[in-house]
Amino acid sequence: MKSLGGEPLSTAVIGPDGIPGDRVLRMRGPEGVRTSRRQYRLLGLRGTLDPDGRPHINGHPWNSPDALALVKGAAGAMAAFGRDVRRLRPNIVTGGVEGLGERDWPGAELHIGDAIVRLDSLRGRCHMTTVNPDTLEINPEVLRDIVRRFGGRLALNADVVRTGTIRVGDPVRLVLETQPCAEAVAGHTTAAKRGRRTSQ
Repeated sequence: MKSLGGEPLSTAVIGPDGIPGDRVLRMRGPEGVRTSRRQYRLLGLRGTLDPDGRPHINGHPWNSPDALALVKGAAGAMAAFGRDVRRLRPNIVTGGVEGLGERDWPGAELHIGDAIVRLDSLRGRCHMTTVNPDTLEINPEVLRDIVRRFGGRLALNADVVRTGTIRVGDPVRLVLETQPCAEAVAGHTTAAKRGRRTSQ
């Protein structure tokens, strides 16, 4: 599979299309073909062929729910950004979000620990995303990329509805505004920090 970690071979037959099984599959998302150039975590997944030549991802058939979950985890929301998440300076980061699912969350609430956070709108990004958080070097291409692939808006503005303590690893429950009783598990908190009120 394109952009996954490879499979070492002791013997290979070179045919008209190269090595059989090489890049027979590729992944697509809302932004187009997903590659490790932007979703580098894909390189942590191992693409192999079984004895019958069928593609597997970390030992799971490529079209199985387990393989899909692995790919979505590696190339989902923050992974779609494909850069150091600190450039976005989020206050709360959740895992387990499928693809760019959070783009449909404005108006919903996140219930995390004792706290409730209302998700207001997609956040317009500014030139601060161009600054490398370690070296302070500026790369204007970062913001151009956000505009090109995400319409200039990435992550979410949020407000606190109910204060409370949240911890890394807390379950996160997504409560949709349009269906007050409809809830979806949004994943778990993977990071929290003080600062601007944004969330993803």
